Amino acid sequence: MDPQAVRRLGKSNVGVTAMGFGGAPLGDLFERVEDAAAEATLQAAWDTGLRHFDTAPWYGLGQSEHRLGRFLYRQDRESFVLSTKVGRVLKAPVRPERHRNPFWAGGLPFEHVFDYSYDGVMRSFEDSLQRLGMNRIDLAIIHDLDFRHHTCEASVAAYLAQLTTGGWRALEELRTTGVIRGIGCGINETGMIPRFLEAFDIDFFLLAMRYTLMEQDTLDTELPACAARDVGIVIGGVFSSGITATGAISGAKYNYEDAPPEVMAKVRRIEEVCRDHAVPLPAAALQFPFGHPSVTSVIPGGFAPAHVEANIAHLRHPIPAAFWHELARQGLVRQDAPLPGAAA
Repeated sequence: MDPQAVRRLGKSNVGVTAMGFGGAPLGDLFERVEDAAAEATLQAAWDTGLRHFDTAPWYGLGQSEHRLGRFLYRQDRESFVLSTKVGRVLKAPVRPERHRNPFWAGGLPFEHVFDYSYDGVMRSFEDSLQRLGMNRIDLAIIHDLDFRHHTCEASVAAYLAQLTTGGWRALEELRTTGVIRGIGCGINETGMIPRFLEAFDIDFFLLAMRYTLMEQDTLDTELPACAARDVGIVIGGVFSSGITATGAISGAKYNYEDAPPEVMAKVRRIEEVCRDHAVPLPAAALQFPFGHPSVTSVIPGGFAPAHVEANIAHLRHPIPAAFWHELARQGLVRQDAPLPGAAA
């Protein structure tokens, strides 16, 4: 597959490259990244033809947006597609001297509050413009309005009401005036896509870790509903937060945590099929989602040029149809999963 191939994203008129660059690692996700390494990584992405960049205020509490902005503002603005997210507003901590960031290995010394209201979305968006050094953003994505972050139905319903009565109007205004060209929603779990489809005119979903080589439960209802409405899918967390990039090694990450034994066992079985067909595991992980017609792009991250170069090589790696059929035969992917090699 050609990583530079441009594909239309859902109902929007935005074309994105088949491979994009996910900016979470540049927010010091699992380890601190030096500015020079971040710059070199983005230069490698640019030099290999990637023109779709994704970030968020949450990624390093502004760090990722600053780093992407410093690089991208030097490029021709018409030559790339940039997405960031709304739903969190960054604020200085009440006791700055005691501030500790429990999630990011580094990042900037801010706290965040969730806010999906009209004013909250506009504040989040305008703050992002300044961190990025841009006066427009191609794609605005509603971020983390789900149970993973809000824990119970009462909280999710309250934030959905905020979005319905205010935040969505802000996004529509931005889309109507051309300050953004598409509206997406970042989803981390099954069950939320139908609620958004029923309530909002969504152009696409950024689906993190819920349609990968490791899991395909969204085939039950979510992805068919998106296909019926011409809603595009961008795949985030395509390596399931690490394990299908590293393989089943000690300390491998799955869903942002240490991989449990049953996941390690499944990956070892997939690795056996990979060896039989001379397919690198990361190549299988990157290419698998493209079997589904709604999937437009994958956005793996990285914090070194070698990561970007390896991802490009893996997306280009030829994979025989027999490999995919063997995974299905052994029950390592669902029987009804559309396979990239089926038409080969």
